[in-house]
Amino acid sequence: MEQKKPVDRRTQIVEAAGQSFAMFGYKATTMELVSKIAAVGKGTIYTFFPTKEDLFGEIIRQLTLELRIVAERTIDHKRPFFENLADVLYELLIFREKHELIVKLSQEVRDIGTPMAKEGIAKMEQAIVQFIQQRVSTAVQKGELRQVDAELTAFVMIRLYLALAVEWSKEHESLTKEEVTSYFISLMKNGVGAKVEEC
Repeated sequence: MEQKKPVDRRTQIVEAAGQSFAMFGYKATTMELVSKIAAVGKGTIYTFFPTKEDLFGEIIRQLTLELRIVAERTIDHKRPFFENLADVLYELLIFREKHELIVKLSQEVRDIGTPMAKEGIAKMEQAIVQFIQQRVSTAVQKGELRQVDAELTAFVMIRLYLALAVEWSKEHESLTKEEVTSYFISLMKNGVGAKVEEC
């Protein structure tokens, strides 16, 4: 029974820190604040996380894991690569727009440019690129895509989807999810899709 307590305390601390970072951002979150939310002494926090940076790192690690789970569960291996890709990017976009911590960190980066908040967002973005990169590499091996630089292609795919789903609507009428998907797939197929002989 004694071995369970540290695990429970650690979880309690991580959950409290997640709440604090989501409510107040990285800069305004202190170990004192986390200890109050978690209802544990500061000393207890330091036994698990020597610094605020370490604690934040654990929150970002869990966040990137959540992103991967969202992406994995969206994939249907019976469907074509580009359909899966469009759905994965849509789900990740919704996740990013609704997740309180991501919203708060993005706002903090915009407003005051806190370096650790920037680093956290960058790690999350990198996790998305890596996930798509793995899928691109697999699609190349299967012959669904021609030989491409998987990392660069993943980066371009994400940027294109964001441009259609988010950037376009800043100065034009928003595209529906279906319109974004259709245009995205059309552009991608013509750009990197494996050439198929017409019958």
